[in-house]
Amino acid sequence: MEKFVIDTNVLLVSISTKSKLHWIFQALLNGVFTLCVTTDIIEEYAEIVGKHMGKPAMESLVRTLEGLPNVELITRYYKFHLLQDPDDNKFVDCAIISNAQCIVSHDTDFASLQAIDFPKVRVMNTTQFKEFLQTKSLLK
Repeated sequence: MEKFVIDTNVLLVSISTKSKLHWIFQALLNGVFTLCVTTDIIEEYAEIVGKHMGKPAMESLVRTLEGLPNVELITRYYKFHLLQDPDDNKFVDCAIISNAQCIVSHDTDFASLQAIDFPKVRVMNTTQFKEFLQTKSLLK
């Protein structure tokens, strides 16, 4: 199964059934791809979802992520420090360590990764992510 790291803002906006990006959360629930996370990433997901959607939504999300067989908890032994923002570096580290296809994000801070030859970390926006999954016949 293809592995991906999803930036917090993308995950946040994909949770609501009213969101045009809900297909991402639904694809996760349906086991279309493997979501790679670290403890730091789950903590950030919980913090931001709690802040925007409330404690019940945050607790439900964490329980859901902990129970899904296609969520892979990655232990981060190394910190590569490839970006200026330490909050974004955890996503890069997770992508490298898990050998994920890419990071799914709209955050322009990840653009600097294009200039780094090794380790190579790809970044896709949500449109590119959907096209990738459709090309692989993983998403209809």
